[in-house]
Amino acid sequence: MNTDNDVNLSGLVTKLGLNRRQFLAATTGMAAAAAVTAPSAVAGPVGNANGILIPAPRRGIILYTVRDAVSRDPLSTNLASGFKEVLTELAKIGYKQIEFAGYRQHANSEGGADLNNVAGATLLRSWLDANGLEAEGNHGSIPSTVTDVTISQFDTACEIANILGMGHIGTGNDPTRSAYLADWQAAAPVWNFFGERAASHGLKLYTHNHDIAYSFLLDSGPADALGNPTRSSGIRRLEWFLANTDPQNVYLEMDIFWAHVAQYKHHTYIAADGSSVQSVFDPAALVAAQNKRFPLFHAKDGKKNSAVANGYDIVAFGAGDIDYSTFLGRVGSRGSHNPMWEQDTAPGGALAPAQSLELAKFSYDNLAALRG
Repeated sequence: MNTDNDVNLSGLVTKLGLNRRQFLAATTGMAAAAAVTAPSAVAGPVGNANGILIPAPRRGIILYTVRDAVSRDPLSTNLASGFKEVLTELAKIGYKQIEFAGYRQHANSEGGADLNNVAGATLLRSWLDANGLEAEGNHGSIPSTVTDVTISQFDTACEIANILGMGHIGTGNDPTRSAYLADWQAAAPVWNFFGERAASHGLKLYTHNHDIAYSFLLDSGPADALGNPTRSSGIRRLEWFLANTDPQNVYLEMDIFWAHVAQYKHHTYIAADGSSVQSVFDPAALVAAQNKRFPLFHAKDGKKNSAVANGYDIVAFGAGDIDYSTFLGRVGSRGSHNPMWEQDTAPGGALAPAQSLELAKFSYDNLAALRG
């Protein structure tokens, strides 16, 4: 009897909020056997066997989820450490697509601390290829201005992306955090420029969005003391951005968790006449209307919690309440998107250093189990 493994399993089960039977069912692909007791987000997709929603070649992960493993010192642990070992572990689990969150690791890992250069990217590509993995994108930095310096920096980032074999290049931030129309009007031409530049390198430029990007623009009504508008026409920030950027060159990565947070939080605006207007956000409808502009998703799960401002807690995929089967079934182009699993809270710190990779296995099994 392996007591240490039993203790580790028990701790992980507790963190997920599942019982032992539910956890074992999810991680062995037998969730149907636990349908009576498992949370609906785990049991539901397995009971609907109309078809696989995420084909095996499109099951991905953003390395931010396992950032603790990437960044830890390999000389201090027997656990997988650094890009090379972590990529190997993720491939063993079954992941095929990788989204980077920068190119830094612990200095004692093979290749050194900073792989954001031609030699480093070449080394990373060799590890990806050795494990049958495909790089899809990176949460890097997109310039906010167009100058000779920023163009050169962006071209270098595109060169790295091409060495890694990516199809996309992007950022983890919104084009602007501002609520004002004027700031979005300033950001749009910059994104159009760098979107066209990315296309010249064979890449798709994308922005990753949080709930605030789905809130309402301040674009009308009386001005405040600084001359800024204080009310809204009812257009959401990202809706305006989609309508005013080139659909051939500017793309989006919807974080499905944050889109559902937006649905929970951003449902009412103050119109120009001062009236309160309700407008509930429908994430799947937005994607379905402009399907090709959302090549990437973040498949992040959330458990409803009305006690927190966002209305959801971030949890492992399959342990939450977001109905991914329905969402993926509604957005269209079944199996053509690239969902990257992300869990901001996956690292367990010093008390549970193996947790993020354990959750990677649990979440992969639930991604694979989705049916619709």
